[in-house]
Amino acid sequence: MKAVQIIQPNELKIIDVEKPVIDEKNNVLVKMTAAGICGSDVGIYHGTNAAATYPRIIGHEMVGRVAEVGPGVTQVKAGDRVIVNQVTSCGHCYPCRIGRGNVCDNLAVRGVHIDGGYREFLAVPESDCYLLPDSLSDKDAVMIEPTTIAIQSCTRAELKKDDMLLIYGSGALGSTILKIARLMCDHIIVADIVDDKLEAAKANGAKYTINVMKEDLVEKVKEYTEGHGSTVSIDSACTKDSLIQLLKATGNAGRVMTMGFSVAGTEVNQFLITSKELDVRGSRLQNKMFGKAIQLIHEGKLDLNGAVSHTFPLLKAQEAFDFVDSHDPSIRKIVLTFDCFE
Repeated sequence: MKAVQIIQPNELKIIDVEKPVIDEKNNVLVKMTAAGICGSDVGIYHGTNAAATYPRIIGHEMVGRVAEVGPGVTQVKAGDRVIVNQVTSCGHCYPCRIGRGNVCDNLAVRGVHIDGGYREFLAVPESDCYLLPDSLSDKDAVMIEPTTIAIQSCTRAELKKDDMLLIYGSGALGSTILKIARLMCDHIIVADIVDDKLEAAKANGAKYTINVMKEDLVEKVKEYTEGHGSTVSIDSACTKDSLIQLLKATGNAGRVMTMGFSVAGTEVNQFLITSKELDVRGSRLQNKMFGKAIQLIHEGKLDLNGAVSHTFPLLKAQEAFDFVDSHDPSIRKIVLTFDCFE
């Protein structure tokens, strides 16, 4: 079968690999139908993702149909449409024992540490398969995975109804966080450098917006929070200076969420953290959040239709990644499809 492998940074190849077979552990065979291109996939391609190992079949936003199941499988059956959990954990280490398998000491993420979904078939445990809502097409369903990342960050932030939330960055991650955050609190400020993105954020539930190229972030946040500063700040821009900006913009007793994966040095001011007694927390991947995302869709609280702007067949993956690198303003979400193998 065909697969897309990053041999080493900036070297992408279509390769032939053996079709997987189900066994006692990986007892569900999934025929892939759609796989999203995420910023972390682009990072692996360019060699800027510190977590990745090479060579690697990438892809962690994985949607398909069940092709075959092993004995004793009860949660899914052949023909079911599913999305596959990207996180695998050992179940025995300290993080796993306290219910945080997303940061397992032996964490292996499909498409990052072990081979992922840019291939025709994938064998996985039935517990990693989640049935898709009928209201979503396969290509739109890839957005469930980024939604779980947003749910994780809002959960780690302990976001509550009376919080004054600052979301810094309104790209793919920030706009997805906004979709979840607006279900949890009303006072949301979104900051970015692009007016069109800020207008979209306002239309999608942000109470206030700030263009940090034209306005002072800290001053405007204080203005929009009656002088206190945000009670929760989530960094979805993950730039070199975004963390220090959020430490300044967040008020006393607030929570600051960092989600970046860069290993480059960044400024941190101890006085800002200590004097305001801030909680600075990381949020990585997701911790069994697929069920919550799908429940929100079933309840009509979350609509993921129409988020995909472009599709490419798997065999044109190089063309798709080149298009990502063009930074075309029409790009929202790009999905690889598998129709060419029908």
